Amino acid sequence: MEELEFYIEAGQETMEGAIKHLNIELSKIRAGKASTSMLDGLMIEYYGVPTPITGAASITTPDARTIAIKPFERGIFGEIEKSIRNSNLGLNPMNDGELIRLSIPPLTEERRRDLVKRVKQEIETAKINIRNARQDANNSIKKLKGEGVAEDDIKASEDRIQKLTDAFVTKIDQIFLDKEKDIMSV
Repeated sequence: MEELEFYIEAGQETMEGAIKHLNIELSKIRAGKASTSMLDGLMIEYYGVPTPITGAASITTPDARTIAIKPFERGIFGEIEKSIRNSNLGLNPMNDGELIRLSIPPLTEERRRDLVKRVKQEIETAKINIRNARQDANNSIKKLKGEGVAEDDIKASEDRIQKLTDAFVTKIDQIFLDKEKDIMSV
């Protein structure tokens, strides 16, 4: 029974990891509002070392359509601007010598639909990860059958894993609905 519980908990942890990863990926998809998380993952050369922009500058959102970046040193303005221009964010940095400002343009209807498609892809990837976690847990449990674990216990554990899977898929569906509403609202 202890081994069954271990595999169920391992499956649940993997499913929770899929949800965390989904939330990270969805935070990178902008919904027309300025968010500091839009710059997550952008790197610059800082003293010869690849460094995230968040580690070399203070980033704030003074209003819903602007991101303000205040580098810790004046010498890295160019690196930050280059990194933003080379990213696929579609933003044009404006440097006033003190701050780099990013104006977030309002989204067109077509762009909103494209963003929803990207969200759907991330949602589908998360569901696949959930189903893979279920399959891995079930396969591990089925191997215990040869080690003398009762078939009823195996069946009950598989049912618990299926209920976990259903709960996580429902959670993912709700995350999609919330993100879609966020993107499509003007």
